[in-house]
Amino acid sequence: MNRFHAWVLTVLCIGILVGVSTTAFAEEKSADEVAKELANPNNSLAKLTFKNQYRWYTGDLPDADDQSNYTLLFQPVFPFSLAPPARGGNAVLFVRPAFPFLFDQPVPEVKNGELNFKGVTALGDIGFDLAYGVTEKTGLLWAAGMVGTMPTATDADVAGKQWRLGPELLIARLSKTFVYGIFPSHQWNVSGWDDTTYSTSQIQVFLSFLPGQGWSIGSNPTMNYDWETEDWTLPLHLSVARTVKAGKMPVKLELEVNYYVEQPDAFGPEWMVSFNITPVVPNVIEGWIKGM
Repeated sequence: MNRFHAWVLTVLCIGILVGVSTTAFAEEKSADEVAKELANPNNSLAKLTFKNQYRWYTGDLPDADDQSNYTLLFQPVFPFSLAPPARGGNAVLFVRPAFPFLFDQPVPEVKNGELNFKGVTALGDIGFDLAYGVTEKTGLLWAAGMVGTMPTATDADVAGKQWRLGPELLIARLSKTFVYGIFPSHQWNVSGWDDTTYSTSQIQVFLSFLPGQGWSIGSNPTMNYDWETEDWTLPLHLSVARTVKAGKMPVKLELEVNYYVEQPDAFGPEWMVSFNITPVVPNVIEGWIKGM
């Protein structure tokens, strides 16, 4: 599969969803109402996110500044609504997998005594998190759970070769026009066929402004720190999104830009531009479970 095929697959999947969901939504909501729900990290909406990510790299390795790649990141989420907590509000349980399809991922290799880059196209290691989230009546949001990585890569050159697990925590606040908070997590290697020590923290700080008519503008940089190499990856981030209706199906369209002010010296990302498409779909999994 090349980049063109990935785009065709994305558009085809969304087209099918539009046709299926035209009659599937039991409750009509405006695009602006859906946009405000999506701004809540603990929302109970089922959604399928397709992130089309383009990265440009830099570093001290030869030809590092000439490297780039495209990644299609597919993130389906089907939350399960739970009984409200004692103090009121809403509670959800969610599993959020992330399937990375890498196209021409640059990987350094030594050939004939010289270090060069080769492009690898493969499924990467699948990430996921499992968490319990609560939205309180006061607008306080919190969630706690587990984050992990599965060694599913189809090419050894982009494989972590480890099962990785660790804790995650969300603390945020939601108002009519703003949502802001912090989302730290950490992963260690717990098993696998690579005994290299892995210990990496991730911190996402986010702020979104909701001016109305389905729009959202914000910043949610994701910072990484590798405790083994003592390397930071720090981006400046800006995103602009609008939720619209395709038939009866809400779709969030988002453009985000990252400029990395810090990355590993040898090789790391310098820019990342992503166009994200998120159809909001009927929660068939929750309906199936509750109907059992």
